[in-house]
Amino acid sequence: MTQTIGNPASWLAGAFGRASHHAVESSRRMGGIAHLAAPRTRRLHMGDIGDALRAGWADFKACRTDVMFLVLIYPVIGLVLMAIGFDRNLIPLIFPLMAGFAILGPVAAVGVYEISRRRERGEDTGLFAALKVVQRPRFSAVVMLGLYLCALFIGWMLIAAGLHSALLGDAPASLSAFADQVFGTAAGWTMIVVGCGLGFAIALAVLAISLVSFPLLIDRPVGLPVAVSTSIQVTRENPKVVLTWGAVIAAGLILGSLPMLIGLVVVLPVLGHATWDLYRRAIH
Repeated sequence: MTQTIGNPASWLAGAFGRASHHAVESSRRMGGIAHLAAPRTRRLHMGDIGDALRAGWADFKACRTDVMFLVLIYPVIGLVLMAIGFDRNLIPLIFPLMAGFAILGPVAAVGVYEISRRRERGEDTGLFAALKVVQRPRFSAVVMLGLYLCALFIGWMLIAAGLHSALLGDAPASLSAFADQVFGTAAGWTMIVVGCGLGFAIALAVLAISLVSFPLLIDRPVGLPVAVSTSIQVTRENPKVVLTWGAVIAAGLILGSLPMLIGLVVVLPVLGHATWDLYRRAIH
């Protein structure tokens, strides 16, 4: 039978549709595949962080055009959400939005993981080859894990809104008024301390469940429970290295966010490639 090649947008939409269609079925089957032996983990060392970053930079230099295009949507969405915050008088949510948007970083890096996987196998690493990640056997589980992170992001935004409302009341009329409200009152400093504490707890949870789970689901035939539990195990066995890696990610995202989020088109791919290398070091 003659086969035709549709345009990339329709092909990708169709692939995502098939993945979504099988998501429920996949979740039912997870009970059947969760019994598979979890991958063996390795001990990580502080030197692995520097090695992973160097490997991430090498991957980025080799595939920079494709990976920059893959993550471009991330800063674009961030800028749109910031604009909405200003236009709709949601100023108190701008900082929680910027801080919490990092929760979705592992989702944005899925295509980057696929490029790293293909590059180490000597396969095509072009943009459309990377988009074939949606055809990976466990991509429906990747989608489900991404939805869980989206739920955490929404939960964080609701917490931030509720905290501001409880401590400071209605949203201020301007950014300067908000700054005075936050930094010039005891309630404002309470919100900073409590908000940062809650944000740190959520960020730590995201780091623990996503450190190796996304790469593992793309790379091996494991279920979502196994992937998440393995990621948590790696975190538990290597707390110093994982916390340091989390600090590196936070610093990179902050630096990438400073020039109106545009720096993220470089920072995200490098961190994504480096995360793949760290996954390789953490899992047998």
